[in-house]
Amino acid sequence: MRLPDLTDLALSETTIAVRVTPKASRNAIERKGGEMRIYVTTVPENGKANAAVIKLLAKALGVPKSRLSLIRGETSRDKVIRID
Repeated sequence: MRLPDLTDLALSETTIAVRVTPKASRNAIERKGGEMRIYVTTVPENGKANAAVIKLLAKALGVPKSRLSLIRGETSRDKVIRID
């Protein structure tokens, strides 16, 4: 799995808007212009897909998972994540 380098976004108090596709065939992050899409293979039940999104995004940003928090879109495909 190859992830894009998102370290330019890894600033404190930054918010990132993403569109999530759960139950995808692969884990991936696509960044086109100002839009970011995250594909995860996990199912959207009991927060499993949200946890997978946080883990994947943290790896691409080069920050620990504990610095990321979901601030909007817990049950939606459109999410906003903040870097603490």
